[in-house]
Amino acid sequence: MAGKLYIVPTPVGNLADMTPRAIEVLKGVDTILAEDTRTSGVLLKHFDITTPMRSHHKFNEHEAVAAVVEHLKAGEVMALISDAGTPGISDPGFLLSRECRRQGIEVETLPGATAFVPALVNSGLPCDRFVFEGFLPPKKGRATRLEELKSQPLTMVFYESPMRLLKTLEQFVETFGAEREASVVREISKLHNTTHNGTLGELVQHFTVNAPRGEIVIVVAGCPQQAAVKVDKYAAFKQKNAKV
Repeated sequence: MAGKLYIVPTPVGNLADMTPRAIEVLKGVDTILAEDTRTSGVLLKHFDITTPMRSHHKFNEHEAVAAVVEHLKAGEVMALISDAGTPGISDPGFLLSRECRRQGIEVETLPGATAFVPALVNSGLPCDRFVFEGFLPPKKGRATRLEELKSQPLTMVFYESPMRLLKTLEQFVETFGAEREASVVREISKLHNTTHNGTLGELVQHFTVNAPRGEIVIVVAGCPQQAAVKVDKYAAFKQKNAKV
């Protein structure tokens, strides 16, 4: 009988965000697949979880998937965790989840911590519909992707490193314009969690003087002209159908 794969979110900052169910699952599985066993070791020790760990990260994921699937087929029950947040969201996990589905192995993803949801809601920008972009391409394809997003009417969410934040904001100004509203959230749920709201131009000025630290989420308002066009088209559609 085939085993089962649990995909388990872990805190993005505050360890108190770990759910009781996540702890129970990690204690009950046969093996934990961890993005970084050293980082996860701290988490597991804190919650007195002694389950054996195996490394499963972006550099070995392609090669490791087949072996993991064979263990699952043999009946082993495993949990996949990343360094922080939900595996598969800008972290390893998609390839393994997809292959398990293809092979008929049960996959269950637990609800839990992820960085972009609190950043999006905290930004004050429209969040009923949004586009999650994660990390932009570091070099090749970056300018092309930004140009494609220039007329995106929905709120956009990006991940970025502190070392690249200022350069990214400057590129956003070039593409989206200095007056576009945005929010930069750093160190979500940690002691030094901060949110800076303003125009892209204002955020460039702020982070030119104040060097950022920690993990960062950038939330950028959609193109106002395109959003207005969509609203006008929807209103016309409703009016036309109301007459039918």
